[in-house]
Amino acid sequence: MNRFTRKLLILGIISLLILPWFRIDGSFWSFHWLSFDFFQDEETAPLLLQFLSFERWWLLPVILPLCFAVAQLLFWHKNAKTTATVQIVSSLLGLAIIIVQSFLLGDFGVNYTFLESVFSEDSFQYGLGMGAVALLYAYLLSFSYGIALKGFMKGDVFAVTCLTIIIFLVLVFVFFPVFNILIRAFWDTDVGYSLSVFFNRFGSPNIWSVNCFSDTAVCGVAWSTAFLALMTALSTTLLGLAFALVVTRTNFRFKGTLRVFSVLPIITPPFVVGMALLLLLGNSGVVTQAINNTFDVDLGGWIYGFWGLWLAQTLSYTPIAFLVLIGVVEGVSPSMEEASQTLGANSWKTFTTVTLPLMRPGLANAFLLGFVESMADLGNALVLGGDYQVLSAQIFYSVAGASADEGKAASLAITLLIFTLSAFFIQKVWVGNKSYTTVTGKGDGGVYAKLPRAVSSLSYMGAIPWSVFTGIIYLMVLLGGFVTLWGVDNSLTLMHYIDAFRIEFINDRLVTTGVAWDSFLITIGLALIAMPLTSCIGLLTGYLLSRVDFPGKTYFEFSTMLSFAIPGIVIGVSYVVAFNQAPIDLTFTGLILILCFVFRNMSVSVRASMASLSQLDPGLDEASVTLGSRGFKTIRKIILPLIKPAITASMIYSFIRSITSISAVIFLVSADYNLASAHIIGLVEQNQFGISIAYSTVLIVVMAAALLVMKFLIGDRKIFLRSKKLQ
Repeated sequence: MNRFTRKLLILGIISLLILPWFRIDGSFWSFHWLSFDFFQDEETAPLLLQFLSFERWWLLPVILPLCFAVAQLLFWHKNAKTTATVQIVSSLLGLAIIIVQSFLLGDFGVNYTFLESVFSEDSFQYGLGMGAVALLYAYLLSFSYGIALKGFMKGDVFAVTCLTIIIFLVLVFVFFPVFNILIRAFWDTDVGYSLSVFFNRFGSPNIWSVNCFSDTAVCGVAWSTAFLALMTALSTTLLGLAFALVVTRTNFRFKGTLRVFSVLPIITPPFVVGMALLLLLGNSGVVTQAINNTFDVDLGGWIYGFWGLWLAQTLSYTPIAFLVLIGVVEGVSPSMEEASQTLGANSWKTFTTVTLPLMRPGLANAFLLGFVESMADLGNALVLGGDYQVLSAQIFYSVAGASADEGKAASLAITLLIFTLSAFFIQKVWVGNKSYTTVTGKGDGGVYAKLPRAVSSLSYMGAIPWSVFTGIIYLMVLLGGFVTLWGVDNSLTLMHYIDAFRIEFINDRLVTTGVAWDSFLITIGLALIAMPLTSCIGLLTGYLLSRVDFPGKTYFEFSTMLSFAIPGIVIGVSYVVAFNQAPIDLTFTGLILILCFVFRNMSVSVRASMASLSQLDPGLDEASVTLGSRGFKTIRKIILPLIKPAITASMIYSFIRSITSISAVIFLVSADYNLASAHIIGLVEQNQFGISIAYSTVLIVVMAAALLVMKFLIGDRKIFLRSKKLQ
């Protein structure tokens, strides 16, 4: 019996005899269900007892294909072609049976009226649990093993298994919920599903009007959103590149400080940045009033609208571009630049013809992420949007407004998808199929070429003033937590921090009585769980897309961007619609929040790993495989040490976005799992601005500390030997 057969057999046994088939109330990992009488409870009983004790006869067929697959491996495994066919057919049959039977019955009985004669009146089933998950995993392994035997992906079982599992997860937690919400664009309560209903919504002049510069017409929300996204993507990419060049290619003395200011906005809840901008540049802002009093100039409400949105989004999303680009800039081999200078090129020629083209994948990914982030941004649009219409805000009002219209929200989401996927196509064309490999395993001089004077000057002119502006913004945030009532009573106080994080002795025990503790601890815990999962899935996906050729690769890459491309508010609503009943019942649990974090944020891990892997010669991992290393060992020993910046970027981004996310989780929080961002919004709605700012400040400090710890634990990529001074 080989290792693969043992694995399938063990998974079959635990799903049939040990693990609860249905989802249990409470935490699975507390193992409260693992008691003597768990066999007698229909909620916690395993698959076999569901059939024998509770007469759920429709469950027994789900295990039969696995039994046949294991028997074939034990007794009739000598013909590889037959083995492959049996494993593929049995696994697909098993998956189909589980999926079909899980949709036949729900919490309240049969889901289709024509089945009422087949099932009894009291037939029902809960959402799928860990027993079903174990069996699904067994079928996915069996399918992967079968197609690997057929020679798919050169027979690499590890790569095939990773691809199969990731595709399955994306189908379940991205496509399934998104389909559930987008199909509503075709639905009308009076006529049912209809194409005419969709075209009437999708072709609305409010979406596609092109008279943007007319005095009597308003630009369609689609075009105004796209223009803002283009401007934001351009500004964030340029600023991110400026920060990356100053940090890696100059002798600037305060690089550490510059790094801190470059990433500060990403560790801040978005509405806090908007609030600080209003306190600084709003109608009653400090700068606005100072200019008005000094020069007698009324600036008006310029901050509300396009200019305010562009400023806020540039401030919020420049760190993403910086995190993507710094690894790419560091990965440009000095040997390429040395060769250019040896052939007589000056610093400007070397930068424009060698350095900059080698950064093209990173620039394209940074631009794409900035564009998508801007298209999906909700927080800044609600705070600073004014009369400037954007798709995300319109979707929010369509779902949460007084006249909720899910069909309109779905049609707007489809409009947004058209733009984001179009940007993806353009990015693919611009990057092309050229090679950007700079790390080949060969030695080099280890000294970067000197930047052209114009490039270094522009980088300084972009990075340093922007850092100063960022520092002023955070000074406003910091001061807001220490004043009694901003603009009314500016006396200093610590009461906001005490009310938020009070700890008292009650009955000789330390008890957290501050209003922020519960949501704070839950948020940190869920973010820590989601962080490695997001990074692992994202980096594996990036590895498969960069290193392995397989049919449908382009479509698979599209799918990894789907949840990121759709506004968070739509993702949140789609999760509620899709996962509030059997077969996947996750509402009011922490798991639904973790899954939302993972599949909402994995795209950045994918793009960061792809940008870094594009610079690594495939010969490095091919040499490892030639020397006898398996796929997993090659990734662990060769790939991971060389893409540490991508790992750092993905883990930082996942952890921080899990804490600061609001639009994607606003409908997913519950009394038991309330998140910090949702709690802060509740405080703002109750006019407790001091406590909300104090809470936000503590979150910023925690995320900054986590960033430093992760950077210290993971370390930097060591590819070239650097001198202390640049040429």
